[in-house]
Amino acid sequence: LAWNPICLGLVEGVIGKVQLHTGLLYLLFLISLIGRLPGDHEVCKITKIAVIPLSDTEPQDLELELCKKHHFGINKTEKITQSPDDSKFLLKTLTQIKSNVSAPNKKKIKESKEKEKLEKRLLEELFKMFMDSDSFYYSLTYDLTNSVQRQSLCEKTNLPLWRKVDDRFFWNKHMIEDLISTDNTDVDFWIIPIIQGFVQIEELVVNYSEASDDEKSSPETPQESACVDDIHPTFLVALISRRSRHRAGMRYKRRGVDKNGNVANYVETEQLIHVHNHTLSFIQTRGSVPVFWSQVGYRYNPRPRLDKSENETVPCFRAHFEEQLKNYKKQVIINLVDQTGREKIIGDAFLKQVLLYNNANLTYVSFDFHEHW
Repeated sequence: LAWNPICLGLVEGVIGKVQLHTGLLYLLFLISLIGRLPGDHEVCKITKIAVIPLSDTEPQDLELELCKKHHFGINKTEKITQSPDDSKFLLKTLTQIKSNVSAPNKKKIKESKEKEKLEKRLLEELFKMFMDSDSFYYSLTYDLTNSVQRQSLCEKTNLPLWRKVDDRFFWNKHMIEDLISTDNTDVDFWIIPIIQGFVQIEELVVNYSEASDDEKSSPETPQESACVDDIHPTFLVALISRRSRHRAGMRYKRRGVDKNGNVANYVETEQLIHVHNHTLSFIQTRGSVPVFWSQVGYRYNPRPRLDKSENETVPCFRAHFEEQLKNYKKQVIINLVDQTGREKIIGDAFLKQVLLYNNANLTYVSFDFHEHW
């Protein structure tokens, strides 16, 4: 712990730390509260971050909201305002983490400039990822990584939240690894699981008074009802999409399955309906076709190609669906690829693997949505 800590302002938590490249300092990412979930749990979306070098340099002004305890009598309404285009902030950060070299030679100057240029680019990308993608969420009291079903099966309810999460969707696990590896309960408060995906929560109202014309004119439903209260019950609808941290990447650049059965850009989407004390949960998953395939280049919509043989694909395909069946039991597979065009080679390979796997818990449906455009 620092012997002379300085309060820089208010933040909601710590995402983790990252080392941009060898020889550079670690950086902390901090998150800011932006929204609330009606009820017992708050769900928040990350829209702003602050970067702090872990060094002995003087702390920079991050333009955080000041806390009343350490900044009594000082009014400051602005919160974190830096963005990837805020060259002033980036320049200030970069200046503070430069190495102090008394008499640098030309080679060292060149290396320093290259590192500075690389770091600036990486910082811009990190800012862009967290602040422009609009896709990182967290909750301090609700496990966003697990569906309602998986949460209900969790027997160890006394564990801290981060110890119960689904590892597939724990996006900042690597960034917070130093705290996780300490195995110290004192740091549990600082470990906040982050998901990448989408969360929307809406409260809807049922208006029973909006009956059809036939119902209004029916003798069984007279327009003047006797002693009936005008009750408008509400129910909650939530949509939560969780993107897997395994094999995430750009379209065209990340395709197919890997040796462990993870498919590219895998997403689990859960629809929740909560009314009175009852909760309904419906889950669907999506991912790249679980065979070894790729598309070289992405400017001219390149043709898909198979990268490994049928026999080489079998164990990885099997690993993928064994994990699916373990998590979700019976599966209905809907194959959306073009069955006659350039994607036919992928669709045929997918179908062949399903037939070879021959599992009674899988139902295969080929739905070429290109025909319905």
